[in-house]
Amino acid sequence: MYDSKSIVPHSGSVTFVGAGPGAADLITLRGLKALSNAQVVLYDSLVSADMLKNCPPTTELIFVGKRAGLHSSVQTEINQLLVQHAQRGLRIVRLKGGDPTIFGRLGEEIDVLRAAGIPYQIIPGVTAASAAAAAAGISLTQRTVATSAIFAPGHECAGKEDDAKIDWAALAHANATLCLYMGVRRLALVAEQLIAHGLPADTPLAVISDASLPTQNIRLGTLTEAIALATAAEGHPAMILIGQNIRNIDTATALVIAQTSSRV
Repeated sequence: MYDSKSIVPHSGSVTFVGAGPGAADLITLRGLKALSNAQVVLYDSLVSADMLKNCPPTTELIFVGKRAGLHSSVQTEINQLLVQHAQRGLRIVRLKGGDPTIFGRLGEEIDVLRAAGIPYQIIPGVTAASAAAAAAGISLTQRTVATSAIFAPGHECAGKEDDAKIDWAALAHANATLCLYMGVRRLALVAEQLIAHGLPADTPLAVISDASLPTQNIRLGTLTEAIALATAAEGHPAMILIGQNIRNIDTATALVIAQTSSRV
């Protein structure tokens, strides 16, 4: 916990930068400038080594990545590092994969900086849903098919109040492209919930792993093939897209999952 009354004057600041979906050249020019001026960079697990080459040689690089079941730093430790380095009067970049405002726990870190009186700014980045759609060559909001896109987590954080939990019924009837983050390990449950709440079992589903990187893979199927799709993508950061516009993906660039997992 931080007692804002005990904070000493400082001239440090924190810039939250979206590193984009993976490829080092998808960072914005503004984000690149922030990195080139950073004295300390706290970076996540999805940030590439090539991205960090944009930092000055004297920059202190601190890995604070969190992946499912493999946490390098807990959130309270990250918060403490931000405050401590800012109080040293340093220019800090908090480098987050994708866009900082989307499932990046940005709010928690901002709250701590505000309590400590530390100035900050946010530089947006390319989010995984956009990168996945670009990799697949589709529009997330195609007229007559999906007039909206919904960004949702594929899993629930512990301790959520009931009214803050995922509303599967609303998602099933939204007539939108569902863009699910961090959901590969729970994809079978996601599909089960969507089908149970009215989404047809043959609704197209795409699991796009390593979007924007040379290792990217696009796997296609339907909600009934969720287990096979999840198994094939296990171990890779992946974006899940669900909706009728998935039918427009060029199957020549994708791996099509059959009704059984024997062809995965």
